[in-house]
Amino acid sequence: MTTDKVAIVTGAAAGIGAACSVQLARKGIAIGVLDLDEERCADTLKAIADAGGRAVALPADVSNRQQVRAAVAKLRDTFGPVTIVVNNAGVTDFTPFEDVTEERFRFIYDVNVLGSIIVTQEVLPDMKAAKWGRVVNISSSSAQTGSSGMAIYSSSKGAIVALTRTLAQELGPLGITVNNIPPGSIMGTIMSEANISPERAESLSKTLPVRRIGAPDDIANACAWLCDEASSYVTGQTIGVNGGRVVS
Repeated sequence: MTTDKVAIVTGAAAGIGAACSVQLARKGIAIGVLDLDEERCADTLKAIADAGGRAVALPADVSNRQQVRAAVAKLRDTFGPVTIVVNNAGVTDFTPFEDVTEERFRFIYDVNVLGSIIVTQEVLPDMKAAKWGRVVNISSSSAQTGSSGMAIYSSSKGAIVALTRTLAQELGPLGITVNNIPPGSIMGTIMSEANISPERAESLSKTLPVRRIGAPDDIANACAWLCDEASSYVTGQTIGVNGGRVVS
């Protein structure tokens, strides 16, 4: 399958971002693999090459507009106009609410919220020129349920849900769809490996209707569909991929 489409995927060095990158590459989409530094992107670049895809590493901090602008320019110069954005980069936080400092708040919101805004803004001119675009925001099921001890993280992901709904209305007339995937518990990510033990994962799996913890490909499958022509009538939606943790 061939396509002239180009995507930028943030937080793409591992986990969900890497899986989304590979899935999109298999559809013939050229990928900008964005993460904090170029070296971190090597494994994802290899996986894309092994799948027969095309990709370029984009070192950038999503909360730094100048770095993002340079990354988008590099991607555009390499493969052409960018019309797909997967805003996956994020940081988690387990600071008890009463201990949250302003500095910690700003860091979480700068990456999780401002980063998504900056990346989307920097790519928007290409989407408008093409009269076609796809934005997929990766939030968290914690935004839907809340999560004790994660007030700042959960609220930052809640902001992504609201941003998705608003941008869908604002950008829809321009041919751009904007949707949101709030993952449930997903193993194989940097966050899960650091915070969920195998014992905890087994315990969690027993609470889910599907009786298993998710994998990055579960999210990537939904992401790939949302970036496809087949989803052109879907916008402003929260597509829960959580094994039934949240039902609607």
